[in-house]
Amino acid sequence: MCGIAGILHLDSQTPVDASQLALMNQAQRHRGPDQEGIWCSGPVGLGHRRLSIIDLSEAARQPAFNEDGTLALVFNGEIYNFQSLRESLIDRGHQFRSRSDSEVILHLYEERGIECLQALRGMFAFALWDQTRQRLFLARDRIGKKPLKYYTDGRCLVFASELKAILRLPDIPREEDPLAIHYYLTFGYCPAPLTGLKHIQKLPAGYCLMVEKGEITQRRYWQLSYAIKEQRHEEEWCEAIRERLSDAVRTRLISDVPLGCFLSGGLDSSTIVALMSQLQSEPVRTFTIGFTNARKDERPYARETARRFSTRHEEFLVEPEGMAVFPELVRLYEEPYADSSALPSYYLAKLAREHVTVALNGDGGDENFAGYDRYTRYEKNRKLVQLLAPLGIRHALDLAARLRILPRGTRHRAAVGRGLFDPDPLGHYMAYVTFFNAYARRELYTETFWNQVGDTDPAEIYRVFTESHDAGDEDVERWMYGDFSCYLPNDLLPKVDIACMAHALECRSPFLDHEFLEFTARIPVALKIRGGEKKYIFKKAIQKILPETILHRPKSGFGIPIHEWFSGPMSETARQYLLDPRALARGSFRREYLERLLEWHECGHSQGYVLWLLMCLEEWRRQYIDP
Repeated sequence: MCGIAGILHLDSQTPVDASQLALMNQAQRHRGPDQEGIWCSGPVGLGHRRLSIIDLSEAARQPAFNEDGTLALVFNGEIYNFQSLRESLIDRGHQFRSRSDSEVILHLYEERGIECLQALRGMFAFALWDQTRQRLFLARDRIGKKPLKYYTDGRCLVFASELKAILRLPDIPREEDPLAIHYYLTFGYCPAPLTGLKHIQKLPAGYCLMVEKGEITQRRYWQLSYAIKEQRHEEEWCEAIRERLSDAVRTRLISDVPLGCFLSGGLDSSTIVALMSQLQSEPVRTFTIGFTNARKDERPYARETARRFSTRHEEFLVEPEGMAVFPELVRLYEEPYADSSALPSYYLAKLAREHVTVALNGDGGDENFAGYDRYTRYEKNRKLVQLLAPLGIRHALDLAARLRILPRGTRHRAAVGRGLFDPDPLGHYMAYVTFFNAYARRELYTETFWNQVGDTDPAEIYRVFTESHDAGDEDVERWMYGDFSCYLPNDLLPKVDIACMAHALECRSPFLDHEFLEFTARIPVALKIRGGEKKYIFKKAIQKILPETILHRPKSGFGIPIHEWFSGPMSETARQYLLDPRALARGSFRREYLERLLEWHECGHSQGYVLWLLMCLEEWRRQYIDP
C-alpha cells in the first residue's frame, strides 16, 4: 500500500523538475513511510512512497522497471493473484528482480498492453510510462478501492493518490467547484469525477486513462452486471458462497508483515474472522471501536465473536472528546465528505496499526446480499404508496411544503414525505439516500448559488446507473447497482482507505473481490431478500459458522452517536461554524435557513447529520479554498 505521483509535460521538450516530485511525495509520506522513489526522464517523472507489505527488500523499491528499462511503473495496492501470474510469466521467459507483486503488471503489459488489466485480481491504482510508445497509462481498480486524482491544463498532466500532493505544486488553482458542492449537499460526498475543486478530477472506478501523442483519453474496462441470473438449489448456492468467500479471504492472507481484522460484531466482519480462523494456524488479531452510547456500542457483540473464535482482541472507546481530531480529519479526507463514520474509522485504524500492518474487513457484504435497511423499506413503502396514491396525499404534502404560512419544520417534514410519495421509483428511493432534497436545497441556497447549480438534478447520476442494462430488471437490484456504482466507490471505500493510510495501515476487503461480486450478482434477488429478511441466502450459508446472536442481530450503523453528541457541546460548535461571518460571507447559504436548522435541532428535532455535513463543508473550505 503506497502513494503514487507523477508529472507529464505534453511538450516533449519540457523536462520534469525532480524537486516537484519530492514535494508531492512528502505530502503523501503517511501512505508509505518505508521507502521513497523518484525517477525523471525528459518530460515525464514518477514519484512513489512505499509501505512495504510483500518483499520488504530494496529489490522491491519503486519506480519499477522491465528488463530493458523501456517501461517504468509506480503502483499502489495489492495484486492477490500475483504468484500464479508470476509463475506463468517466468515460464514464458520474463525475468523478475524481486518477489513483489508490482513487477507482474510490467510484464503483463509487455505481453498484453492495456488489456493486462483483465488479468489482475486485486486493488490498485498505478501509472506506467511506456518509453517506446511515449504513452502514459493510468488505471484504477474495478471497485475503486485505491484513489487516483489528476489535474491537466492542456500543457501537462499531474496525478497522485491524493489531492494534497497535487496542490503542493505551484500554480495549481484552488477554485471551488459549485457543482461538486451541489452534489455533496445532496449525497454527502462528491461523485467521480468531481473532487470539490474545479480543475482536479478523480478517475472513476474501473477506468483507465491514457496520454499518447498529446491526446488524453479514458475508457471503462470493467463493470458489474446484474442482468444474468443462474438457477440453483439453495444448498448449492450456500456451498458456493462459502467456497468462494473462503477463497477471497485466503488470497488476502498473503503478507510479509503482521495481519489482523476489523471486527464490529456484525454479520459481515464476524464471518471474515470466522473464515480467517479456519485458514490460519495463529489466533486472529481483532480490533473493535466502541461508544458509551449503548445503542451505538458494538463491543459486546464483537467480544462474543472474539471469544467464539479465540482471537487476540483489542478495543478502543471513542468519546465526544475524540472530536478534537475534526480539523485533521477534514484535512485527510481532502474533498467535501460527510460520512460521520470516518471518525471511528480513523481511531479503529490507529488502534490496529499499533499491532499489525494489514487488516481485513467486512466491507461489501451489504452490496453483495442486499443488506441495507432501505431496500426492504423501499419494498414495503412502495406498496403503501400505491395503495394510498388515489387519496392525493402527495399533492397535499406538496402543498404543505410550499405554504409559507406553515412553520418551517412542518414544511420540511412535508417535503421529505412528498419524496416518499413520488410516483417515480427513483424519486422515492432518493428520499432514503439524500441529505438535502430538492425542496431543502432551494430553501438553503442563496439566489446566487442557486443560479449556478439549480438546473442540475443530482438524482440523475443515479438514474444513469439504475436505467443501465447491467442494473437488471428488479427495483431493488437497480438501487443496489446505483449504490455499488456511486455510494460504494465515492463514500464507503474512501472512508476506509483514507482512515487506514493516515496510519500507514493496509486494509483488504474479501467481499469486494471482483470475482466474488460477479458471482453474487448472478444470485436471484428473491434469495437475497425473502419475506422482508435481508441477506437471506448469505445467512443460510453461514448459519453453522456464527453464533445465533450474531446471525440475527439488528443491523447497526458504524457512525458516531451523532444525535447525542450534537445535543451536547457540539451544538454550540455547529452554531459557531454555520453562522461564522467568514462562512456567511461565502454567499452560498441563507442565514435565515441555517438559523432555523439550529433552532429546530435545539427544540429536539435532531438535525445532527445535516449539521455535521455543513460543518465538514465549512472546515473544508477553510483548509482547501481560503489559503
